Amino acid sequence: MICTKKRLPAEWEDYEAVIIGWPHANSDWAYMLDDVQHTVVEIIETLVADKLTVVVVAPDIEEPNAMLQHIEPPYLRLCKIDTNDTWARDYGVIACIDDENRPILCDFKFNGWGLKFAADKDNLITMHMIENGTITGIRENYLSFVLEGGSIESDGLGTILTTSECLLSPNRNGSLSRDEIAGYLKSSLGAERVLWLDHGYLAGDDTDSHVDTLARLVSEDTIVYVKCDDPADEHYEQLNLMEKQLTELRRKGGMPYNLVGLPMPHPIFDADGQRLPATYANFLITPRSVLLPVYGQPQNDELARLIMQSLFPERTIHCINCTTLIQQHGSLHCMTMQVPRGVIVNLNN
Repeated sequence: MICTKKRLPAEWEDYEAVIIGWPHANSDWAYMLDDVQHTVVEIIETLVADKLTVVVVAPDIEEPNAMLQHIEPPYLRLCKIDTNDTWARDYGVIACIDDENRPILCDFKFNGWGLKFAADKDNLITMHMIENGTITGIRENYLSFVLEGGSIESDGLGTILTTSECLLSPNRNGSLSRDEIAGYLKSSLGAERVLWLDHGYLAGDDTDSHVDTLARLVSEDTIVYVKCDDPADEHYEQLNLMEKQLTELRRKGGMPYNLVGLPMPHPIFDADGQRLPATYANFLITPRSVLLPVYGQPQNDELARLIMQSLFPERTIHCINCTTLIQQHGSLHCMTMQVPRGVIVNLNN
């Protein structure tokens, strides 16, 4: 069944659950498993404190069950499914809603960020969650089209923000033109227009410039973005070109967006001396709060927190240290995928 009247909700809208992939010993996290699992537990505890249900997807549910015994059952669901990795933002279901607020489960192809990493298990997670009764809704099969949740931003009103570096990557949908990809986003997600960013990157980023690491819609008229003021920084040229392009984007009515810059964290490197893609833009907006990734840099962390608090005065800003997560080139938003009401089966909280 194909639903013709639908939209992709904005992240700041109401929702009731978040999907998270559990780091396990058969993933790239094996060498630092204890550290990253404790970070994920902190994220889950923060979400549960906000009365959100967390669905944890794991090949072996005994491990997360042992670490999450203190969480009340209504707010925790364990889902036994084989996974390659933990980045639920990119392989998790992209859930639209129709004009009657029924969930539409858009099942896109996930190919490991353009064939960089194994994704055979992660690509099947949405179907397995439907088959085992964890999620429900009208499923729409888009497995012929590669799309990751971190590559798109929605204002809930028909505007999609994305980056050409990612969506025009030859190892994703290389046979399609820019206009054809925009048309596919419109038809599959119920969008009216697609805004493209052609500049901006983060060193160490495996995603080909996912928009959720660079520029985020935080309301229908405001975009918060990563700003670089240091001419000596390798990001300076591209991020300033991105900033210029952001000033040229227009809202539906023709007005420019309000633009709010986030600081660049000081460089963080892995054990091999490679710079990691630390970014404050990889936050998660929930109905009651904002979960903000921080990196043990008091001045920058606090500045980012104050900026986010100014943007969300009625929400609590929870700072989560994500220096563990970026060791595998992702951060907080990459770990999580929110879903609208009605997607998780038998939720009564």
